[in-house]
Amino acid sequence: MNKKIVFMGTSNFAVPILKSLYQNGFPVSIVYTQPPKKSNRGLKVNKSPIHIFSETLSYEVRTPVTLKNNFEEKKIFQKLDADLVIVVAYGHIIPKDILELSKNGFINIHASQLPKWRGAAPIQRSLMNQDKETGISIMKINENLDEGPVYNTFSTKIKDNENAADLSIRLANLASEKILNCLDDIFNNKAVFHEQDHNKATYANKIEKSEGKILWDQGAKEILGKINGLYPSPGAWFVFRNERYKILKAEFSNAKGQPGLILNENFDIGCKDFSIKILEIQREGKKVQKIKEFILGTQIKKGTNLKNV
Repeated sequence: MNKKIVFMGTSNFAVPILKSLYQNGFPVSIVYTQPPKKSNRGLKVNKSPIHIFSETLSYEVRTPVTLKNNFEEKKIFQKLDADLVIVVAYGHIIPKDILELSKNGFINIHASQLPKWRGAAPIQRSLMNQDKETGISIMKINENLDEGPVYNTFSTKIKDNENAADLSIRLANLASEKILNCLDDIFNNKAVFHEQDHNKATYANKIEKSEGKILWDQGAKEILGKINGLYPSPGAWFVFRNERYKILKAEFSNAKGQPGLILNENFDIGCKDFSIKILEIQREGKKVQKIKEFILGTQIKKGTNLKNV
């Protein structure tokens, strides 16, 4: 294929889509991703998952801090004369003057069935809301957040007790398959994009760490939605004796008792209605533990009420 495709993405979610393009004869001219982040007091440089994967394919990678008022990147885009730009979990706002520099526009893969869950955290919000199904949308980007016309949406049922990490993998794989038909239609002038029903829009705001605090007066399924939605990061948590404990995995339990009360030796914790059974937990600054290992060394015992500490 002689078409010039630009790919813009950053997170693990974007990797299967870029891989699918490569494997199915849609070569990418250049990849844009967020700049490497430093850790370990600046001694370690961490490239994004897309950056790392692109290098294995010998793609040129660009990592501008911003595209806004970035005349150097605008010149590069102009020289590219791109036929299409595909954007997947890029993490940067793309300004209007850049959006105009692609013959067939900028296509975005969004991890929800638009207009539901526009915004930064659609997978997390869907699980926290205890939705029964979700999906992906392939849409054209305009100047407003996730408001562009949609080529198509594809749905999938959310599995029982599925967490954000697992759901993200499933949606990315779904997207890696569905984008191929979209590209064929675009390049054969068959793609039809439909305006969203903006009156039905809901928003998936960026997750704040403070949202992870578990409120034991809520129902068990609501708490499980938070645990699954915020896995693995930032995580759902409670505080015991001034230390934070992150619950990574849990399941529904029919046991009943006071909200926040450790009901039995199996570490069922009472909620508003029923309870949750902890499966994996992480004490602040410590490693992740299965609950059987955790119980052997913890001071949190049967009869402790986590609301009162």
